[in-house]
Amino acid sequence: MSQRFIGIDVSKDSLDLDVAVEATDKPQPQRFDNDASGIARLTHLVQGLAPRLIVLEATGGYEVAVASALSVAGLPVAVVNPRQVRDFAKARGRLAKNDRIDAGVLAHFGRALQPAPRPLAKEQEQHLRALLERRHQIVEMITMETNRLSSAPVCVHASLTEHIGWLKSRLQDTDRDLHQRIQETPIWREKEELLRSVPGVGPVLSCTLLAALPELGQLNRQRIAALAGVAPFDCDSGKYKGKRLIWGGRAGVRSVLYMGTLVATRHNPVLRAYYQHLLSVGKAKKVALVACMRKLLVILNAMLKNKAKWQPVTQTS
Repeated sequence: MSQRFIGIDVSKDSLDLDVAVEATDKPQPQRFDNDASGIARLTHLVQGLAPRLIVLEATGGYEVAVASALSVAGLPVAVVNPRQVRDFAKARGRLAKNDRIDAGVLAHFGRALQPAPRPLAKEQEQHLRALLERRHQIVEMITMETNRLSSAPVCVHASLTEHIGWLKSRLQDTDRDLHQRIQETPIWREKEELLRSVPGVGPVLSCTLLAALPELGQLNRQRIAALAGVAPFDCDSGKYKGKRLIWGGRAGVRSVLYMGTLVATRHNPVLRAYYQHLLSVGKAKKVALVACMRKLLVILNAMLKNKAKWQPVTQTS
């Protein structure tokens, strides 16, 4: 029996499908509209192919509807990082890029690497992530308008000030909605209480971890650090020994974790002592801060895994 691996390249308006098979019965690439009718027809076709795995790239939300439909139909779906796919394509010498080529690359990526299918986030999780993303957008707009205010002519100050005030009001509304969503869900409420018991972990960091890093508390320390992008990777070749670097992972989680760690190195006794120790042995401030980010994440991961609140005496080990 052939093993079918399906790649679906997702754009705002269309869905391009290609199949990698270990047999001669390879179907021709096809295109569907990225709407309810097109997704229904694609799902029906894919069900008939009985794939081993379906691979899609994360495309800023355009993939959610089709991934949801495929998942509801009981099909194995993996939504993967676009950068990994492009690196895979370059390694195979595929430098050209269009929708049909990308679908084929995704199919072969699935067959070669066989990423584990990941169940799609439930509707509540999708809503929480959407609110979190909206909060990020509002904060960015406030920053941009504030920067404009500092250099704008006086005649537009009133307009800018009014808009900044309106944005801050929307930010408060969004924060209230996020808090309400978490409080309405018992498992999130319990996790947030555990996370917020740690000095330095505020509402933005706890909400970001719940929404954008749901694996927290389910993986070991190495995997959770790599997932968040705070695990150091070797940069060695022959006799050359380069600096260890962090890269990849979930940038949104990492940026919020960075700000939380800045606070923790001042107000959390364990993180403050660890940070000062690293500086005392000659570590650069940035290197020491990244190490503290990793330590804080590992601590939070263990707390959720063991369902234990912050106990500073036991965290120093």
